[in-house]
Amino acid sequence: MRMEERYETLSLIFENREDLCNDVKSAIDKVKAETGMTPFIFEKISKDRADLHGIYIEFHDDIHRVGGGFFTKLLAELKIDKCETDI
Repeated sequence: MRMEERYETLSLIFENREDLCNDVKSAIDKVKAETGMTPFIFEKISKDRADLHGIYIEFHDDIHRVGGGFFTKLLAELKIDKCETDI
């Protein structure tokens, strides 16, 4: 996760594993429904680099820092309790 003033992003890398991609998308939909939050979400796929197969979730102009709660719920839903690397 990266944070700057009013900006937060979470990168979830799945290295060309469609099952993990689907799990992430389902978890995002569930957390969006629970929270009513609508972060900017995009997928990035590289044919050359496995480390660029991922989904990125961003909050722009997050004055009240609510994005962190969304990320916490999403990581809990995915049963992720630690980061492997900072991408």
